[in-house]
Amino acid sequence: MPDGGTLVLASAFNPKLNFVEIRISDTGCGISKESLPHIFELFATKTEGKGLGLGLSTVFGIVDRHKGSIEVRSEIGQGAAFIIRVPVGPKGPV
Repeated sequence: MPDGGTLVLASAFNPKLNFVEIRISDTGCGISKESLPHIFELFATKTEGKGLGLGLSTVFGIVDRHKGSIEVRSEIGQGAAFIIRVPVGPKGPV
């Protein structure tokens, strides 16, 4: 968010489905519909061409190894929201 904005981090436990949900959202520039299918790919370029594109692929790998899921909702000019769901066992994340 180069011009400032709001970043929100929220979490919740769903006892019926036994998972933890982590939601990260911002009021930034958003992600184009064309880029959305590729954001978790290794070395995917960002809209401003900054960075190496390792961050989201790393997040995807961690969530996948914990048998979780990650969902992205975004529109240009409307920011983005990432919803991570990870199953929980008796002693914590699976």
